[in-house]
Amino acid sequence: MASEPRVLYGFHAVGVRLKMAPASILELYVDPTRRDARMKQFLARAHEAGVRVMEVDGARLAGLAGGGHHQGVVARVSAVELARTLDDVLDQLQARPEAERRADPALLLVLDGVTDPHNLGACLRVADAAGVHAVIAPKDRACGLNATVAKVASGAAETVPYVMVTNLARTLQSLKDRGLWVVGTSDAAPRTLYELDWRGPVALVMGAEGSGLRQLVRRSCDELVAIPMRGAVESLNVSVASAVCLYEAVRQRLHPLR
Repeated sequence: MASEPRVLYGFHAVGVRLKMAPASILELYVDPTRRDARMKQFLARAHEAGVRVMEVDGARLAGLAGGGHHQGVVARVSAVELARTLDDVLDQLQARPEAERRADPALLLVLDGVTDPHNLGACLRVADAAGVHAVIAPKDRACGLNATVAKVASGAAETVPYVMVTNLARTLQSLKDRGLWVVGTSDAAPRTLYELDWRGPVALVMGAEGSGLRQLVRRSCDELVAIPMRGAVESLNVSVASAVCLYEAVRQRLHPLR
């Protein structure tokens, strides 16, 4: 069954779709009163891509965007074909040439209990920037993709597969079976993230700020690491914590420790 069209809004989210898959844009609406350089550049890209642009008033744009900050740009789009299941993700990673697998080992981000769309959008944006191959979350304790997520993600919702699974602990076992090292974060962990070798295939498991990882999820990890907290605050926002960990993996993969 084909997925229902959904709404994207804002220059980043719609602009990435315009760049990556212009044919998937069903309807593109813009505010005719906005005539600044950014809008002119955006319209030129839309016309170059052959996307039909419709001018509508601010009330219609606000209604289409559900009250979100649309910046004068809203689009109805069809789904872009990304990996939809965990098996799809892992099969695609395994099917890569051996040299590519060595140069770019699997890097997954697993989110346990992230229900706020702004946090999810920020995590997707971080994941895209760090070269994460997929973001995984449980169906019962997670936010689905919606217009707010896409706006905050600034286009990353169109490039990073977001896979929702039924049983997260079982999923982590599947990742282990496929050769990934499953690393969770915990304030009580004996080692910091900087003491871990991130150069192999890794799945990073992050919990929501405050509650952290659920007990069963924590026990399902191969290893737990801590983010050093040197100041007065006790925790970081999940997207910030994800960025700290993921970019240590990026750093080690670009400049291996001697």
